[in-house]
Amino acid sequence: MESVVKNANPWIAVKCFSLKIYEIRDFLMKKGLNVFLPEQYVEVEDVNSHHVKQVLKPVTHNLIFVEEPIHLKEFATDLTKCPYKMSVVRPYPTADTYARISAREMKEFEEMCNPELTMKYFLSEDEAKLKSGGTVQVTHGPLKGMSGRLVRKSKKYFLLKDMPGISVMIKVSRWCCKPIEQNNIENNN
Repeated sequence: MESVVKNANPWIAVKCFSLKIYEIRDFLMKKGLNVFLPEQYVEVEDVNSHHVKQVLKPVTHNLIFVEEPIHLKEFATDLTKCPYKMSVVRPYPTADTYARISAREMKEFEEMCNPELTMKYFLSEDEAKLKSGGTVQVTHGPLKGMSGRLVRKSKKYFLLKDMPGISVMIKVSRWCCKPIEQNNIENNN
């Protein structure tokens, strides 16, 4: 799977107020924007043959990630021209700026959303805030180099990555993680 994160430009989250997420993605791509739509495999049963097959479906039907365009004012105008209502996620309701996601964080999030990876859970922002855990960096294994919070669920450890609008938890061994200080994270962004 080729990465959508190709440079160091920040990303933004766009909240969609329509269930036509694929049409919205296509609209943004036609505008020349780099877009990431988190998807996962879902088992669907064929009504006629009763065969179960795996189909890629969006993780959420109201959130899509866009590489921040150079001209934000033109981007805001383009959003109003879309036949579906959308808004860009802000860090807090009265903020004048958009909630930015660094390229490194977006790359890690994209890797954690890989549909081929198992033992992962997607959470809302509010559910993720309820999870307690320290900030860690993975030192061994397939997730080596990733950072997030180490949290527990059902006696298993997970690496939790918070993003505007959504969070993802993926199973990890706690022995492969080392605690990092908050100021080290800020310096890496």
